[in-house]
Amino acid sequence: MTDVVLYDYWRSSASYRVRIALNLAGITFDAIPVDLVKGEQRSAEHLARNPQGFVPALDIDGLRLTQSLAIIEYLDETRGLGLLPSDAPLRAGVRALSHAIAVDIHPVCNLSVAAHAREISGDKDAMAQWMKRFIRPGMQAFETLLGGFAQSPYCCGETPGLADLCLMPQVYNARRWGIEIDDLARVCAVEAACAAHPAFAAAHPDACKPA
Repeated sequence: MTDVVLYDYWRSSASYRVRIALNLAGITFDAIPVDLVKGEQRSAEHLARNPQGFVPALDIDGLRLTQSLAIIEYLDETRGLGLLPSDAPLRAGVRALSHAIAVDIHPVCNLSVAAHAREISGDKDAMAQWMKRFIRPGMQAFETLLGGFAQSPYCCGETPGLADLCLMPQVYNARRWGIEIDDLARVCAVEAACAAHPAFAAAHPDACKPA
């Protein structure tokens, strides 16, 4: 058992992006699964870790941290990952790009939100329809926003940044739900660069799926 523990769900976008950051930092961690499908996030044990009932939660440096973006920025600041530019205007732009996914697309396409849409509609196909309704337009907007940065080869430069950590889980979700993104050339170029990076590959849900 290490001193760093990630309370994790293998398909969670938020957990996925934190796994990438931990890997980029070279931090060995123990992943404790919290099965969202089984409802383990609502258990008393997990609510004691995170009253919101979300994953991830991270135990590190004697702290318990929640909210993926806050965790990632903590790792960036304490481990010098260089995920955000030092230039304030550029940093604001990178944050906006990242939030376009993590703050705008991800919450509305959260598993619990989509499942609720299915429950109230009574349509067994409602989850897939919900995902397609929101993910495709959000990814098209992200593709346009990428036009303001040089992909060389990552979203905003030569090294992985916050936007890449947000993008790859959303790409995974898009492909999982059969949403067309292959026409988004910038997104697909970044996807290829990230997929070839060991820190991203090790964090991929297929590499973290329980046996």
